[in-house]
Amino acid sequence: MAKRLLTSLTLMATMAAGASFADGHIAGAIKARQGQMQLYAHYLGVLGGMARGNTEYNAEAAQAAADSLLAVASISGATLWPQGSDMDSVEGTRAKAAIWENFADVGAKSMAVTTAAANMATAAGTDLESLRAAMGDLGGTCGACHKAYRGR
Repeated sequence: MAKRLLTSLTLMATMAAGASFADGHIAGAIKARQGQMQLYAHYLGVLGGMARGNTEYNAEAAQAAADSLLAVASISGATLWPQGSDMDSVEGTRAKAAIWENFADVGAKSMAVTTAAANMATAAGTDLESLRAAMGDLGGTCGACHKAYRGR
């Protein structure tokens, strides 16, 4: 009897640890991808401030922000979006479950962001007009994914 109880308790502890790991993995992935989005927002803010004329254009600062933005866009997101990390499954995220239903589209939109970030990295340090021209495409690619796959 004691052996069965010990076996049952061991099994329950193992299952709880597995669930805890899964929960921790999902929470870590959400935190990491939100950090990536915060970096996007920061560098887009630097570039957008210059594009709107709220901040004086500085070619060196614009280039640094654009290069950093491209680096952030180049981070592999493969482990940042585990199944079950959507807003219907866990709190603390605005990712819609539709992401996992349309992962090919999400991948295409991600590639578009990376391409737009590369174009910004080419343009940003050139002059203000080049930065402004690249800004529309960059903002559009970000918005396309957010409109489809980010909840409010």
